[in-house]
Amino acid sequence: MQSATISPPVDTPWYRALSKKQWQILIASNLGWMFDGFENYALILTAGTVMLQLLPPEQHASLSLYVGAAIGINLLGWGVGGMLGGILADYIGRKRMMVIAILAYSVMTGLSAFAWNFWSFVVLRFLVGVAVGSEWATGSSMMAELWPDRARGKGAGLMQCGLGLGFFVAALAWLFIAPIGEHAWRAMYLLGVLPALLTLWIRRAIPESALWEAVKAKRDAARERLRSGSALSTSDEQLTRFTLTDLFTDTTVRRRTILVFLMSLATTVGFWSVSTWVPPFIASVAGRAGLPAAKWASYAGMAYTLGSITGYVLLGFLADALGRKPVTIAFFVLAFVMTPILFFTTTNPYWLLMLAFVSAIFSNGQYTWMPVWLPELYPTRMRATALAFAFNAPRFLAFLGPLLAGAMIVSFGGYGQAAMVLVSVYALGILAAPFLPETKGKPLPE
Repeated sequence: MQSATISPPVDTPWYRALSKKQWQILIASNLGWMFDGFENYALILTAGTVMLQLLPPEQHASLSLYVGAAIGINLLGWGVGGMLGGILADYIGRKRMMVIAILAYSVMTGLSAFAWNFWSFVVLRFLVGVAVGSEWATGSSMMAELWPDRARGKGAGLMQCGLGLGFFVAALAWLFIAPIGEHAWRAMYLLGVLPALLTLWIRRAIPESALWEAVKAKRDAARERLRSGSALSTSDEQLTRFTLTDLFTDTTVRRRTILVFLMSLATTVGFWSVSTWVPPFIASVAGRAGLPAAKWASYAGMAYTLGSITGYVLLGFLADALGRKPVTIAFFVLAFVMTPILFFTTTNPYWLLMLAFVSAIFSNGQYTWMPVWLPELYPTRMRATALAFAFNAPRFLAFLGPLLAGAMIVSFGGYGQAAMVLVSVYALGILAAPFLPETKGKPLPE
């Protein structure tokens, strides 16, 4: 599979130059990320119903606080799991870590269907978050290492759209499961056991990354020299250092890590704060117009999800055509511009659906810069760790968003005002991105 990293002749269409194994790793990574999206959106859809059942009646007045806590704790678990999963993927392998992650979140999600009170529920959802978070860095590393240089952005975009597909599938499933009755949420979580079946196929059909296997052999040899007391070269010292420490030891790598952390923080805060307000905002506008608010929240969620899927794929294709840097900066700028247009320019619910679709292309679609650009900035020995840190470290701050959302909306006088305060964080991405190197079409660093 080492040949997977060699660019095919330029006159061959990118999709014809891919091998069967390369298509299979795309399918596996996309499905893994789709199930991640399903698990997280299932929580958002059902959290209110869950809290009504698991909390005693005297605590129902604080329902929004408990819902925010459940979502925030799940997000915190995602950050913890993402860090652990990325590090483990650099040591035990991409394929093995993907199998472990999918099995873990399948089991934990199924168990959360049997929660009996608030604390049992949030503990299980924290563990679901830990398992879910550990999958992304693994899948992104495998995609980058197994796909050709000229199609890497496209592959990353097609993988990343799995998150939006998972949101859409969860909304569709809930549409049919919700009428079951008060225990419908338990059935929704039991569906989360099904991804475990995917691991049977992954073990048979997906190869391990040849780049990782080569680095593992070098790391094992360097450790043997260290144990024998032999003098170590600079590369040996790098291979024997703990990957997370290695991430901050080299000056160039440390500088890149700080920049991508700022960019990831901008993307993550925008996603977990502003995007979660779009359905209730449009629902409130529709309600004032005499339309059924609950249905319009669903319409808004579907429009926003379709926009997200479009954006995930679009950024990847544009990044291969125009470059990582200009496309990423453009998505940050347009996400900022679209926020006031969405929240302040119209009270027509039908126009708002269209604006929600367009806004999501840039505010949520910008996530694809991470699986496109990040793998090309770090060597194989620490690639999954670096991706995990960049993708997940901001969640240790972003998990506060769901906890504070209600208070912020009240304090700033409405959805739009609170959204504008939060999207100012996009300035971090706009300012940091120009200082990273352009990597379009270049081989992955060894």
